[in-house]
Amino acid sequence: MADHYEVLGVSREASDDEIKKAYRKLARRLHPDVNPSAEAAEEFKNVTHAYEVLSDAEQRRRYDMGGDQGGFGGGGFGGFGDVFEAFFGSAGGGSRAGRPRSRRERGQDALVRLSLELGDVVFGTHREVEIDTAVLCETCQGSCCQEGTEPQRCDICGGSGHVQRQVRSLLGNVVTQQPCGSCQGYGTTIPHPCTACHGQGRVRSRRSVGLDIPAGVETGLRLQLPGSGEVGPAGGPNGDLYVEIHVEPHPVFSREGDDLLAALEVSMTDAILGTTTAIEGLDGTVDLEVRPGVQSGDVLKIADRGVTGLRSSKRGDLKVAVQVVTPTKVDGKTRQLVEELAKRTKAPGPRLAEHQQGLFSKLRDRFRGA
Repeated sequence: MADHYEVLGVSREASDDEIKKAYRKLARRLHPDVNPSAEAAEEFKNVTHAYEVLSDAEQRRRYDMGGDQGGFGGGGFGGFGDVFEAFFGSAGGGSRAGRPRSRRERGQDALVRLSLELGDVVFGTHREVEIDTAVLCETCQGSCCQEGTEPQRCDICGGSGHVQRQVRSLLGNVVTQQPCGSCQGYGTTIPHPCTACHGQGRVRSRRSVGLDIPAGVETGLRLQLPGSGEVGPAGGPNGDLYVEIHVEPHPVFSREGDDLLAALEVSMTDAILGTTTAIEGLDGTVDLEVRPGVQSGDVLKIADRGVTGLRSSKRGDLKVAVQVVTPTKVDGKTRQLVEELAKRTKAPGPRLAEHQQGLFSKLRDRFRGA
């Protein structure tokens, strides 16, 4: 028997795609419908067998190792389905018929966006989410039919959901299958559709879904509620509901991870002498001690007054950056007192800092290191 690669006119390193293209080219020229000669028929058999062997990875491996392929063997034109696929894709014939479509399908997922205040995410909260979606038709309960009626088998396709048609081709008459245009592939028709849902088994409605929002959520996070999306056609199972969180900016506090950040304005005298002040946090008032000699940019930490972690019960910290406020207007007596203070403390004059670091980056580093 001639070498299969020579029969197809390809090299031994040819790819699967190259082998298929070579076979299709030869099959179009040698098929009995095109070339009825006995020589062409024999050559077509050899070409088809060569393609059967080389298009199958395991058979090709054995052939390359010197194995005997034994002609067509018991399979006859066992690989002849590839001829149909090579010319017509997957429209091969009755053996590939699909089942009728089911009217009952899964509903689509739904997405809503929910805005929260920063205080809502400290401990978590509960919200009722309003969604406009598809719900089960209460009139027909998903049957799609009027009361007392039911779907009828399609007279066109006989309930199969498909119709066959013959196509004249180079290979002769090829039977293809298509979804039935009368029943759209369902195999049944609904002569008396439900008037409430027009035969869909579902209607549009606005409904409320309760949602427990865990502590620690942040902007962009999506919470999934399985089975809370829209109901499927003909009362099919619900899809899922996704709630995308957006946390509104707070006028006082910002967030970094599970920590809350804030700035505290301190007078020059309080910075020198120290003081205690009450901080109104997101979950109540807490006392903060400002030590004597505090500097602008110093960060004071109040432990466990931040946000509760999303995957833990531990809370972050409240970090407060100090901003010393220098008076812009002083009277004569105050100026004398300040001058006296300068003499007593022997404060050094202005000088460049050793490390030229931006104020904001310096403050950020202090927040993270607090």
